[in-house]
Amino acid sequence: MDKISPKRRSENMRRIRHKDMKPELMVRKLTHALGYRFRLHRRDLPGKPDLVFPGRKKVILVHGCFWHQHPGCREGRLPGSNQGYWKPKLERNVERDAANLARLREEEWQTLVVWECETKDAASLRRCLDAFLRSGG
Repeated sequence: MDKISPKRRSENMRRIRHKDMKPELMVRKLTHALGYRFRLHRRDLPGKPDLVFPGRKKVILVHGCFWHQHPGCREGRLPGSNQGYWKPKLERNVERDAANLARLREEEWQTLVVWECETKDAASLRRCLDAFLRSGG
């Protein structure tokens, strides 16, 4: 694997957005195709969940495997360089995610976390989304 320069990596990271990424768009498309309607990124909820189903009191969070450190996922591992920067940053993300999920559950929201790698299998993801949204609670 070719190494990229620190300057180039910095440019790449700076261009990464926090919403409307491919995995989130995939979840939105599948959910909409299943007939469900939702709100996006409600700021009044902990963590601004990606998809919010107010009538069902359910939320879906779409997490990037790297940024949210998906356990056991190849994409969820720490970079080899500049670990003094990345390790605390990514640990804070994981801690913030756990706190947001806990707060959502305290407020009696049902939650589903969809990992970026799970969006690669559309059929499986569709079944998972449908099962979550159909379940009574």
